[in-house]
Amino acid sequence: MSGLAGPRPTHSGPTQDSAGEPRGAGEAQASGRQRKAEVPDPRVMAMRRVHRALGELRRGTPVLIRGLVPGASPAGTAVCTETSLGQGLLVAAAETVSARGLAEFTGTEPVLLLSPVRAAALLSRPVELQPAAPREAEAAPVALRTSPALLLPEVLRSLADPTLETLLPERPQPAPVPPLAAAAVALAKLGRLLPALVATPLGALPPGLTEVPAADILSYPGTAAATLTRVAEASVPLEDAPEARVVAFRAADGGIEHLAILVGQPEALAATGGAPLTRVHSECFTGDLLGSLRCDCGPQLRGALARMAAEGGGVLLYLAQEGRGIGLVNKLRAYALQDRGLDTLDANRALGYGADERSFLVAAEMLRALGIPRVRLLTNNPEKVAGLAACGIEVAARVRHAFVANGVNDGYLDTKARRFGHLFG
Repeated sequence: MSGLAGPRPTHSGPTQDSAGEPRGAGEAQASGRQRKAEVPDPRVMAMRRVHRALGELRRGTPVLIRGLVPGASPAGTAVCTETSLGQGLLVAAAETVSARGLAEFTGTEPVLLLSPVRAAALLSRPVELQPAAPREAEAAPVALRTSPALLLPEVLRSLADPTLETLLPERPQPAPVPPLAAAAVALAKLGRLLPALVATPLGALPPGLTEVPAADILSYPGTAAATLTRVAEASVPLEDAPEARVVAFRAADGGIEHLAILVGQPEALAATGGAPLTRVHSECFTGDLLGSLRCDCGPQLRGALARMAAEGGGVLLYLAQEGRGIGLVNKLRAYALQDRGLDTLDANRALGYGADERSFLVAAEMLRALGIPRVRLLTNNPEKVAGLAACGIEVAARVRHAFVANGVNDGYLDTKARRFGHLFG
């Protein structure tokens, strides 16, 4: 057949190397033993399984979550417990699932998994949105019964997305929450999808679908942070900091990179026991690139670099955690909800996300890789101070980093102070 190589010839004698020289049988055998000895890193394999599952969910195809899930022993130590009846959980993202994907649920009685806030809205029940703490763990997911009238792609999207105003054919009712529901919601969040899923317990993996262990999903954030490595570095003179370098970090999953912007020589200061001025900055496409007036991210980014240059050095960690960890698309949805009267915290909650979904493990690992274990943190957010400290980074001081309201972001800054506890004074 044209364009295809024929069968490989077999050789009974010595092979040849790339230069055409004979290679002895002993050398070939040693090479074979070396290949057999190469065992894949289990952390990498786990992250790859999660990535495959995320790809399927985003394409509208269901996946099966199975395996052990973390539990708690009576003494409070983490253990692993089997799921009920050893079953898996077949799940599909409500905002992307196709009619073909829904066909995989035929013959079952699937439920819709939602956050408590979104479920309360669909049930027309009042919900208390005032949190005890901004980074308080989100409550366990709620399950609602489905029906043929609800199991349609367009209806499921309206059930998942509070920005879509659609008249529902019927109102769903509460149902028992299946095992592995928390892992299902965590998987959707990793994919920056709305945390709303069609789900049903299932024992066997349907043909052609992907399976992912629950333990891989729940351990993913820590695994990704622990496998960060430096992959590139270059001098990049900046308008606010001419003596700047950018260092790129990538996790073993090959996902999106996080960046460290080094102004001057902060590593040299750290090597002598000093605490370089440090800013942990989550990317903000609208504020950093477009100059959005809805937030203070752009002024904070440029102001931090200018201050580091004025003080002779510092490090700014630019983390790929848009919208406090919910992603750009969901941040735009949150903006739409804010235009209807919600503040930035309630909007995230209404979408099914926590008030703040960011992880500071990534920032801590980057600082350790740069040889900077001790910092002066440029922030108004006490949660960042506590988060870095919990990850083993010593915060020698918190340095105020506030900017005047611009007439558009006044309410946003007020919410930061009043509900997130930011310290602007």
